[in-house]
Parts: sequence; structure tokens; C-alpha cells
Amino acid sequence: MNKILITTKAWHDKFCHYTDYLQHPFLLFVRLYWGIQLMQSGWGKLHNLDKVTDFFTSLGLPAPGFTATAISSLEFFGGFLLAIGLFSRLISFVLTINMLMAYITADKEALHSIFSDPDKFTAAAPYVFLMASLIVFVFGPGIFSVDALASRFFWKTPPGNKTPA
Repeated sequence: MNKILITTKAWHDKFCHYTDYLQHPFLLFVRLYWGIQLMQSGWGKLHNLDKVTDFFTSLGLPAPGFTATAISSLEFFGGFLLAIGLFSRLISFVLTINMLMAYITADKEALHSIFSDPDKFTAAAPYVFLMASLIVFVFGPGIFSVDALASRFFWKTPPGNKTPA
């Protein structure tokens, strides 16, 4: 019986070792796909600021013209930074707050149904952007990012040393 457990654990460990290689391509996919989607959303809003301002006015948001410009710019430039993986955790944190505010201001019904009707919550427009932002915030951008590249060149660590020089 002990041999079966040892063999099963070895197979499990090997499986986990190989699936670990999928983390960085997955993070790249999340950043590229949703970053580009966010850029397109921001671009569309930047080119229709009057409609966005009117929508923000209908929500009762303060300074709707400024807020429309700020949110549209955040989505466009934040999507770009997310896609290339630059300042990834910082921008994903800001985007997470932005998407939570989108739920609070524009999709209150979906937000309130998070437990009673999860389908309504997940079908709301901010959901996928919120999840993508949270994934990058929690797990980082991965090795296929400008952040990782910059880290290798600007904060080199000498062999055997775990802290940046």
C-alpha cells in the first residue's frame, strides 16, 4: 500500500511540475487579451466622451465630464500597460478599483445579486475585466512582461544572493 501512495505522489508531483509551465503563458494570454479589450473600450469611450459624460451624469457621479475623461483614459492607457506588462500590479490594482466602482455605480443590481443570482453578477460588463485585473494583481504579470524584462536588467541579483543589489 505504501508503494502505491509513493507512486501516486510522484505522478502527482510530476503532473504539477509540468502544469507549472502553463502559468506564464496563461498570464500572458490574460494580459494581452483583456488588456487589448480594455484598450478598445477606453478608445471607444475617448471618442464618444459626450455619451459617456451623459451616462455618468445620469448616474449622478460628481464632475461627470472630468470623470468620463479620467475613466476613459484609465481604461485605454491601463489596458495598454496591462497588455505589455508594465507596472502590472499597480495598474491592475487601480483597474480592480475601477471595475468595483463600475459595479457600485452602474451595475448595483448585479452586485447585490452576487450570492442570490451569481449569473447576473458574472454577466455584468465589469466582471471579466475585474477578474483579469485580479488575476494579474494576485499572480503578477509572469515572465513574458516588460516588468520581468526590466527586473532582469535593472535589478540584477548576483548569483547566490536573493536580494536586489
